[in-house]
Formats: sequence, structure tokens, C-alpha cells
Amino acid sequence: MIDQADVVVIGAGALGASTAYHLAKSGRSVALLDQAALASQTSPRAAGLSGQLRRSAGMTQIAVRSVKMIERFAEETGEPMVFHQPGSLKIARLPEHEAQLRADVQLGKRLGLDVDLIAPEEARRLMPFLHTSGIRAVTHMRTDVYLEPVQIPLGYARAAEKRGATLLPETRVTGIETERGAVRRVITDKGAIRTETVVDAAGAWLRLVAALGGTGVPVVPTRHQLMITETLAEVRPEQPITRIIDANVYVRPDKGGLMLGGYEADPVQYDMQAMPPGYRIEALALDLGVLRRLAERVHEQFPVFRDAAVREHRGGLPTMTADGEHVLGPTPGLRGLYVIGGCCVGGLSTAPALGALLAEWITDGAPSMDVSFMAPERFAAGLPEDALRERCRVQYAHHYWSHDSMPRSAAAAD
Repeated sequence: MIDQADVVVIGAGALGASTAYHLAKSGRSVALLDQAALASQTSPRAAGLSGQLRRSAGMTQIAVRSVKMIERFAEETGEPMVFHQPGSLKIARLPEHEAQLRADVQLGKRLGLDVDLIAPEEARRLMPFLHTSGIRAVTHMRTDVYLEPVQIPLGYARAAEKRGATLLPETRVTGIETERGAVRRVITDKGAIRTETVVDAAGAWLRLVAALGGTGVPVVPTRHQLMITETLAEVRPEQPITRIIDANVYVRPDKGGLMLGGYEADPVQYDMQAMPPGYRIEALALDLGVLRRLAERVHEQFPVFRDAAVREHRGGLPTMTADGEHVLGPTPGLRGLYVIGGCCVGGLSTAPALGALLAEWITDGAPSMDVSFMAPERFAAGLPEDALRERCRVQYAHHYWSHDSMPRSAAAAD
């Protein structure tokens, strides 16, 4: 146990580990804490897929930067990184989503991305499990990647340690001491660490850690699940990630099987303050029926899931925000406390760039690109808890939908 650090990062998932690595790389002394084992909670239970075309140009640029960092991960960090880069397909079955895909291509082309509309028959050639019935339009984003998700948090944590960071797994934070509106110490169940800078990267526990510093971060931990089939003879790693917009379903290869995950309309939301102190994500109650119902929604396009046996069923607690954007930056009201979270089920693949940007903010006083749309102070007005949960539910339930193509009731809630 150390008694002093330039920066204490709380949470060793993908976002926290990336931040710790980039801070250590810049020469800061860093302590990376987690109440559980390193890289053991939601991050390794993620789908491990990238989607570079996002709702906005800013988030698209961050996602693109992250993929480039994944491509160079082993070279930069010295840690192994195995990934596949078959690209991704996005499928419209509704007229409004066909218009959404055309707008996506225009945005992607403007930003220099390798993306095009392709014929459904070409999509089937790329992903042989896909049937073309009911498909109106398909985009092909050729540089998207997928990978085993644990590689990102574990690789960054190990690389941070090689650059001098102190790793403190199984260390629970019990307090953040302040003085005259600034961070002074982090109190843990193993002792205190003097520091003037704390990064709250606590994932599902983000709000609880922020509250220790007397501030609020309005995010809602929301259960997300996926399943992976037993080995199927026709699966190949070069088959692309495939997303169907209105069904909110994604499919990708996974070690000889097919992964299916998605976003139901009524997800289970959690209040971590109500959970016991020793709660871990591995105790999360799962429901395979949710995934069976999502698979049924795409049975015309992916009939394979009707009969395929399930090899693995897993889930985690990503955090949702009311506007569907991440939370990144200094918290209002307390100097020295930074937040990185609110990943909205897209944090793992953007963690390389987001961690680097936050490290720049801490070391240089500002990040190298405009991330004001993720600023914590945008929530300063606050929302009643019921309204927050409903808006987060809407964002989850329409994860692949543009705001323009949301149902009117959902758009009104947002």
C-alpha cells in the first residue's frame, strides 16, 4: 500500500485502466484501485465490438481514434492484443432507418471513413448466416473490429504498472477527504492515500464514488446481456459484426460460435446503494429469456438462433445517461475530482481514446479535442430520479436509433 500519488484512479475496468496507463505514460505517479480483482467486473463481460459511426461527428472521431489505438495496442503498450477487423453491417428494416443509414454514410464519407451502402445480397455473401428477407438497406463499415474484451482493461493495467503505476485490487474506497473545495486524500479499507487528483471510473458504482466527494453523477446502471452459441461449422472470424436497427440486436462470430446481444425495451435498472457492500457483477441475475425474445425479433434474418444451443450467457452493468452520451471531465463543485463513465453500452471500444483524452485534461489542463458534449456539468439542473431512469431506459431501448427516427413518444421522453 502506498501513502501518496499524483492521481488515484478508482475502478480498473477499461475506462479506468486506460486513464491510468495514459497518466503513467505522461510521467504521473498513479494508483489504480478496484474493490474487486482488476478487469473483473462489467468490462470483460462486454461484447467487445466497435462501432465507429456514432450519432455525432465528435463521438465518431473518438471511436475512430480508439480503433486506431487498438490496432497499435501491442506495439504501444507491449501487451498482447488479438483482434479481428472484418468491418460491420448495419441493417434497416424500416423506411426511417433506411434514411438513417443514408445519413450515416454521408457523415462517414465526410469524416473520411470507409463506409458504403451495399446490396442485401452482398451483405449475405459477407455474413452467410444473414437472410435478406425484410431488409431495406445495409451499410458496410469496413474497418470496425471485434475482440475479447478483457484484453483492453487487463492490458492497460499491466502496461500502467510497467510504467510505474501501483495496482491495488481488492481495495475498497470508503471516503474522499476534501479541504476548501479540493481533493486531499482517498480513504480505503487498507489505508489513506494523499492526492490532489481523483478519477472516478467506478462503472456501476460511479454515483457512489462521486457522492463520497459530495457531488453527483446522474447515471443508471442497466443490465446488458449476450449469449454465444455452441460451435457452428460455417462460422468464420472474418464474418462482420451485424446490427439490425429496429430490433436493437447485434451478432458477431465468437470462437467458432455466434454471439447475439441486444437492447430490450424494459431493461433491469440497478441502484447500487441498495446492493450489499461486497456485491460483485458475477452475482448479477441473468435472464436468457430476454435474449430468446430478441433472437425471435430477427428470426427472418437470423433463423440460426432458433435451433442453436447456447455455450455461454453473460451480462454486466454498463451505465446509461439521460442523453445517451458519456460523462467525461472534472466535476463541478470539487477541484481535483474527474469522472469517466456513463458509457451507454459503448465504453469498452472507446476506452483507449477516452482514457487518453482524460489524461490530457489532467496533465495539460485541456484535452486535445472538444469533448464538451460529455461534460458532467451538463446535468447541473438535475432530474427527479424517476425521470432520470425513464430517460435512461429510452436511450437503452433505442440504442441504434438516431434521435430523428425514434418513435414520437420516445423522442418526447428524451
